[in-house]
Amino acid sequence: MQSDDKPVNGQHVPNFLDLLDQTSPPPATGPDKDSGTNLAQLGAAWTASWEQGGFLHGRWEELRQVPQAGWHGMANWIKALLILTGMCAVVILLDAALNRLADALPATQVGTSAFDEFWGVVDNPIRTYIAQHTAGLPVSGAAIYTFWQITGLFGLIGGFTGATGARLTWTVWGATTVAVVWTTTPADGRTVATAIAVLAWTIASTLALRGWSLRPVVNNFPALAQPAPAFQPQIEIRPEFHIPAPAPDDDAPDNVHPFQR
Repeated sequence: MQSDDKPVNGQHVPNFLDLLDQTSPPPATGPDKDSGTNLAQLGAAWTASWEQGGFLHGRWEELRQVPQAGWHGMANWIKALLILTGMCAVVILLDAALNRLADALPATQVGTSAFDEFWGVVDNPIRTYIAQHTAGLPVSGAAIYTFWQITGLFGLIGGFTGATGARLTWTVWGATTVAVVWTTTPADGRTVATAIAVLAWTIASTLALRGWSLRPVVNNFPALAQPAPAFQPQIEIRPEFHIPAPAPDDDAPDNVHPFQR
């Protein structure tokens, strides 16, 4: 483009367009260049991981040593993978077996209805008792019922892990549930309902109180208060006979000497 600026004192004065023409073009940072750099970095990381001391190289060596190491010597992640695979296989086989059994048997809801009825023997008195005794409380009966369920679940899971507080919570929760069932159930079925609640509580206690024993534990610790003697003499007893030598006799002849052994 031709410039309209006139020279000053015989010299050309550059305009703004001339300055733009002299600037260098910006570096190319398009998506093609970035993708090429990322692929190069990924390739270098992949190659480095397979070298001696790399992550993938170490995992491959652990897999290769499984036949010689055995179950106790193999890596923990391999054990976890094998256990998870076995569990998935068992679940798939059980699911297939149950589906075939369900297809072979006629459709029935006796088991489901029976479970719901047994659960209702314990659950319905709890709901009724909460609804009757939460009229003046700032919390709703539904919230208290949810809290009752969460407390029982906490006691069951925490007791299974061995937490003492959770086991105490489970014991108090079960005793309170049995007392509520006894109080709320009508007199005609009170005994049977309470017995069902007690049996259900004791069955679940096999998990919540796992490992707990009523047998007393006696610890016999050595008496540390008595100081040990500083010196104990060792006495050795051996049976021996010592015969004293006869006293010398001045009148005895010189050629007579006592017998010596």
